[in-house]
Amino acid sequence: MSSRNYALPGELREGAGKGVARALRRENKIPAVIYGDGKPPVTVALNAKYVNIEYSKGHMFTSLCNLEVGNDKHLVLARDIQLHPVSDFVWHIDFLRVTPKTKLTIGIPVKFKNEENCPGIKDGGVLNVSYWDIELTCVATEIPDHIDVDLLTVNKGDTIRLSDIKLPAGAKFNGDAEEFIIASINEPRQYVEEAPVAAPVEGEEGAAAEGAEGAAAEGEKKAEGGEKKPEAAKADGKEKKGK
Repeated sequence: MSSRNYALPGELREGAGKGVARALRRENKIPAVIYGDGKPPVTVALNAKYVNIEYSKGHMFTSLCNLEVGNDKHLVLARDIQLHPVSDFVWHIDFLRVTPKTKLTIGIPVKFKNEENCPGIKDGGVLNVSYWDIELTCVATEIPDHIDVDLLTVNKGDTIRLSDIKLPAGAKFNGDAEEFIIASINEPRQYVEEAPVAAPVEGEEGAAAEGAEGAAAEGEKKAEGGEKKPEAAKADGKEKKGK
């Protein structure tokens, strides 16, 4: 077993469904299922304390587990973990059986090293990370812990693509590595402060309001005068006709 692998004890469980799962959890056990490799699924119960300790280490999706169930040993990888919505304790696990021939696509975390010696950061640049994990296709027994990205020769304005990263033997990226940018060293953002708006001098606000009111009143007078003109013209016409 690899030093990165971990072990868990388990026991066979009878039945399925919410009622069985609730009964197990009352006994501080977690329901789980083992599937894959062309074999029928096996339903098991795990010790909740041991499972949550391993989950808290953050490696269950990338480390293989030797799961002992009675006299049987299963080499498995956690593929789905359900959590309690409030406590975030593990509630259920789906394990995939794996062999040295099993290939799978898995998200691998990215770690950046030599930040303190990066020329671009020393020159005032800022590391802008687009992806903290990347999808990798590899053999199940050769899953890397993480992918290292060395910043020792990265200058300000440079971009880091998947094609710049050295992968373990037998592993490959999904998609076009030449086009996939995971990070860059950029100029820091510049923040420009807006000039404060001057408060009106005492008396100016009232004068402005009076001016606006006067302009409105003048407009109303003009409007009234404009409305009377057609009536006057009409009346004049009647007088002339009468004469």
